Amino acid sequence: MKRILLIVTGGIAAYKALELVRLATKAGIGVTAVLTKSGAQFVTPLSLQALTENKVYQDLFSLTDESEMGHIELSRSADLVVVAPATADILAKMAAGLADDLASTLLLATDKPVLVAPAMNVRMWQHPATEANMALLKQRGVKVVEPDEGPMACGEYGPGRLAEPPEILAAIQAALNNGPLQGKHAIVTSGPTHEPIDPVRFIANRSSGRQGHAIASALAALGARVTLISGPVALPDPLGLTTVHVETAREMQAAVQAALPADIAICAAAVGDWRTETEAGQKIKKDGGAAPTLILAENPDILAGISAPGPQRPRLVVGFAAETEKLAEHATAKRARKGCDWLVANNVGGTGIMGGNENEVLLLTGTGSEHWDRMNKLAVAQKLAAKIGEYFA
Repeated sequence: MKRILLIVTGGIAAYKALELVRLATKAGIGVTAVLTKSGAQFVTPLSLQALTENKVYQDLFSLTDESEMGHIELSRSADLVVVAPATADILAKMAAGLADDLASTLLLATDKPVLVAPAMNVRMWQHPATEANMALLKQRGVKVVEPDEGPMACGEYGPGRLAEPPEILAAIQAALNNGPLQGKHAIVTSGPTHEPIDPVRFIANRSSGRQGHAIASALAALGARVTLISGPVALPDPLGLTTVHVETAREMQAAVQAALPADIAICAAAVGDWRTETEAGQKIKKDGGAAPTLILAENPDILAGISAPGPQRPRLVVGFAAETEKLAEHATAKRARKGCDWLVANNVGGTGIMGGNENEVLLLTGTGSEHWDRMNKLAVAQKLAAKIGEYFA
């Protein structure tokens, strides 16, 4: 059994540590908990002990433990040290190498990999001191589950919320080489495509790439080797995977073909259905005459192409359908027409979903359908990745 040492520090998000323990133990991971003095203001030792079924450690100067240098043994007895939530204070201590309590001493004494899940006020997260500390810790090899963006207990909004427990668990499993997608290669397409009309204009859509990028990260957290093929988006490349940047549908198709073979293909990109038959070499001028006539040509069907039977067809192909009406009817027809295994459908007509932070989907598989209530796109990605993990288990 793989084991983690979970350090719970002080912050309103500490309550999520209890759910993380429950999920980790359910996944077959042993947990020993360390609770800081400030962490004990939010969760109790008894709660952690009940869930971990192990003693909870709090005091650096426990004579019983320290007679055998217990803090050294504790720091090295697990396969991974996890700090969740990780406050600005503990991150600063880690960066500076301070050791003034049990948690910071364990982190300085350990010879095992460390994973942190930061949680703090948005201003604290974006403070230059915290940014410098995080950069230093990453340089030293500390793994990070980046915080989410959203409303906070203090009333402010922005990045700094503790990632949800399923995401942290996925990162733990990946760090332990215990993820269900270890050894699997996944291709994920994301974002829009830009189909040029002339050197300054193009045909596009409102896709932000948030959903596709989140899915790529969620699959990587479960141990998959991920190739993300992204159209033009205003998002940073996710860490820990390969990102290929493209502009047009034909470039995306070529990149998908070049990335094969793969075990999984997730076609989340909003690929333009049409392009202009010819691209003007110079900017088309508005000169007071008739509007120019644009002759359109159909773009390649990437989803249908990768779903077609053949030696390089991935074992699982998941398509996406953005609809504005008759969601179930159109999605069912599209899944049959494209030949994909699963299809994730959403209604983007006046919902704020396309280009937004949330999604509400209908998942169609070969055995039925599931409706997922509206949630942030990260949660959708985690839920989809978990189902894919179950599929390959």
